[in-house]
Amino acid sequence: MAELFEVFMVVLFGVSWPLNIMKSIKSRTAKGRSIFFVICIMVGYLCGIVSKILSGTITYVFIFYCLNLVMVGVDLGFCIRNMKWDKMESMKYN
Repeated sequence: MAELFEVFMVVLFGVSWPLNIMKSIKSRTAKGRSIFFVICIMVGYLCGIVSKILSGTITYVFIFYCLNLVMVGVDLGFCIRNMKWDKMESMKYN
């Protein structure tokens, strides 16, 4: 039963990342975003992955941890790109 709730947690968190990635692509800005927050989320998923490996409980949940980590990494990439664009945009007007 505990694993089922873990699946719900990881899947529900995972639903938000594609939406966030699309928002990053469309907005083309990093305003209101925190790189520190995104990195903390990545570290959290890495800890979940390491926990599964060390405990020897690698099940299908492991795939969701890995998938979420990849999506957060993609989001981080767009966030960094958008920060550079924001910087270039602000230099235009200075």
